[in-house]
Amino acid sequence: MKEDMFKLEVEKLGVYCTDEMLDKLKLYCAFLLEYNKHTNLTAIRNEKDVYLKHFYDSLTLVKAVNLNQISTFLDIGSGAGFPGIVLKIFYPHLSGTLIDSNNKKTTFLKALVEKLELINIEIVNDRIENYSKNHLNCFDLVTARAVTNMRVLAELALPLVKPNGFLVAMKGKVEDEFKEAQDTISIMGGELVETISFTLIQENSDRSLVKLKKLRETLLSEVRTYDKIVKKPLQKNDK
Repeated sequence: MKEDMFKLEVEKLGVYCTDEMLDKLKLYCAFLLEYNKHTNLTAIRNEKDVYLKHFYDSLTLVKAVNLNQISTFLDIGSGAGFPGIVLKIFYPHLSGTLIDSNNKKTTFLKALVEKLELINIEIVNDRIENYSKNHLNCFDLVTARAVTNMRVLAELALPLVKPNGFLVAMKGKVEDEFKEAQDTISIMGGELVETISFTLIQENSDRSLVKLKKLRETLLSEVRTYDKIVKKPLQKNDK
């Protein structure tokens, strides 16, 4: 996908696109591809695929959430900044936090934020289960793109969402994952709003946006360790 096609397609999503935003994307793409030569951040190695599979794909989040009505967001497992940095470029009013446990990726993100001169954005190098202990019920929106399975993600991410806020998981096919996650979602105070399924333009690969709403505050006593989250799924018949 070339830049002119990218601009046309994101405008079809209802995303306003300025020359300044496109200039930041050019800088982002060039910096990512150059940095990737010595530090493996992404399997994508060319500009066209960066624009389609990273930049455009990140913005498909707007199919599920009106970002003009959001103030704060957390991007879990942000990697090389998708969708978090892209959202911040196109919605500069957002106050964003990007978290990743991989130090080489957060090092890149910090350098990228400086290069793009982005403000009101924090880069955190930590595991989400550690971070959540001090940030319960903090964010209007939590995003996660291709991060773990839906059951584990729901228990890790929902505690960070404000009551009446949203978790949006950006995935491929998700039907089986969601069935396994239903008890966890309910017990953690979430409910399914919708699942939006579509195919990524040009590539025609499957995409799903799973949108959950947080119904109540999370208590610190509900936050479990990662090994328990993985090994002992929450079930409604637990005593």
